[in-house]
Amino acid sequence: MLVLVINSGSSSLKYQVRDVAAGSVLAEGLIEEIGMGNGGDGDGEIEGPRDHAEALEQVDAAIHAELGDLDLAAVGHRVVHGGERFAEPVLIDNEITRAIERLNPLAPLHNPANVLGIRAIAKKWPDLPQVAVFDTAFHRSLPEHAWRYAVPDSLYTSHGIRRYGFHGTSHEYVTHRAAALLDVPLEEFDGVIAHLGNGASVTAIQGGKSVDTSMGFTPLEGLVMGTRSGDLDPSILVFLGRAGWTPEDLDTMLNRESGLKGLAGSNDMRSVVEASEAGDARAATALAVTSYRLAKYIGAYHVAVGGAKALVFTAGIGENSHQFRSLVADRLGALGIVLDAGLNAVRSKEPRVISTPASAIPVLVVPTDEERAIAEATAAVVHSAG
Repeated sequence: MLVLVINSGSSSLKYQVRDVAAGSVLAEGLIEEIGMGNGGDGDGEIEGPRDHAEALEQVDAAIHAELGDLDLAAVGHRVVHGGERFAEPVLIDNEITRAIERLNPLAPLHNPANVLGIRAIAKKWPDLPQVAVFDTAFHRSLPEHAWRYAVPDSLYTSHGIRRYGFHGTSHEYVTHRAAALLDVPLEEFDGVIAHLGNGASVTAIQGGKSVDTSMGFTPLEGLVMGTRSGDLDPSILVFLGRAGWTPEDLDTMLNRESGLKGLAGSNDMRSVVEASEAGDARAATALAVTSYRLAKYIGAYHVAVGGAKALVFTAGIGENSHQFRSLVADRLGALGIVLDAGLNAVRSKEPRVISTPASAIPVLVVPTDEERAIAEATAAVVHSAG
C-alpha cells in the first residue's frame, strides 16, 4: 500500500510517500513559506505557494516528477491535538474534520494548519481515504491522578483544561522499538523515553503504555526546549500581566523567545554546545539548566513506573548530541546509570545501547520515525474500514 504522509504547519508542508509493505520511503520533501510568496521551482524544497492547496499541487508535481504515475491508497495526517475524543487514529470525514477544527483553541499553532492540509487533500483528491493520527492519542492511557490539574473542577468540565501530552506518535513508536531491542515483551516494558528536538518531552512508560508525560494542556509544559520555556511559576505570568504584558506578548515570549534561545541566544543545540565548549558562559548555563530539568523528570518517572528497565533517547538532539546525553547521564548517578563514552560517541541510524554492562539500567538511543508510524497506522485504519 502506498501512503502519502502529510505533516502540515501554518506555513510549511512536509510530505513522504511510503510503501508500507516494504517499509520504504519512495519520495519526500518540504514546502516552506506557504502564504509568503508566489510559487516555487518545484524541485525537492519548494518555496512560496499562496496557500496549502497550491502547496499540494507542488507536492503532486514533485511526486510525479520523481515517481511517475502511481496509485496512492491513502493519505495519513499528523494531527497534533485530539482532545479527549480521539484515542486512536480515525478515518476522516466532514464531521471528523469539524471535530478537529473545534480543537483549534487547544493547539492554535498546529491544529488549524492540520485542518488546512486535510481540506486541501479533500478538494484535490475527494475519493482518496484520509486518516488522522493524533499526537495526543498515546497519552490517553494516563491515569487521572497524572492528567488532572489542581484547579477548580469547572475548568476541566467546561473548558477541557487537563494534561494531554504530545509527541505521542514518536513515544509509541520508540517504546515498541526499545522493547524489541531489549527482547522484552511490550506489556512488560517499563521505561523512560526522552524525545529531544526543538520541541522536547519525556514520557513514563509502564507495561508498554504512557502513564505520565511532561507536556500538558499544550506543548509548552515540561522540559526546556529550543524556544519554549517549559515549566515555570504561573505567578510570573500574573506579575507580567499586571506590568502591562498582553496575552499575545506572553504567548510569544514563552513559545518563541524562551528555552535555549532565551538562555543562550540560539535554539540550535549544536551551536549552544559549540559555544559552551568555546567558553561561552551563557551557553554553559543553558546546558546546565536544560540537562538538570530533564534529569529531574527522568528521576521522577523512574519512580512513577516502579523502576525503569531502560532510559531511551530519541529525536534530533536525543539521537545526535552525544554531549547532551552525557550531561544528562552525569546527573543520574543515583540511578546507577553509567554511559560507555565510546558507544555514546558513535553516530548511527540504528537502535543501540550506549551504557556499560555495569549500568543499573540500559541506556538506549532509538531513532524515531513518526512518518513510518503514521503510514502504518493509516494503512491499518483503511484496511479495517474495508
